[in-house]
Amino acid sequence: MGKKLEEYGLWESSRVLLPEHRSRIPKDEREMLDRGKPVLDAQKLEEIECTLALSLRSHVRVTVVLHDPCGNKQLNGFVTSIHTHSREIKLQWAEEWKWIQVDDIVEAYIV
Repeated sequence: MGKKLEEYGLWESSRVLLPEHRSRIPKDEREMLDRGKPVLDAQKLEEIECTLALSLRSHVRVTVVLHDPCGNKQLNGFVTSIHTHSREIKLQWAEEWKWIQVDDIVEAYIV
């Protein structure tokens, strides 16, 4: 039961969870993530994409601001890979790295 709680959280491990409640949980999470997300115009998106490409080509440090419902998050590092088909970048700092969706980026600038 302890492992199940870690993997799926409290809601999924409950034995009294009704099926209609189980199907409602992911929808609520999606609504919370979409709430308040700013809509960027084409010029701002192009500016972000150019900044990310410059970081990849010239190996310069970039700061990306990610949308988060609780408050924007800033990550700082080097773009080491860009996947245009899935619209994601690989941002690396120190010995760590993270795949980030380009659509989640609100702003990007060279440090």
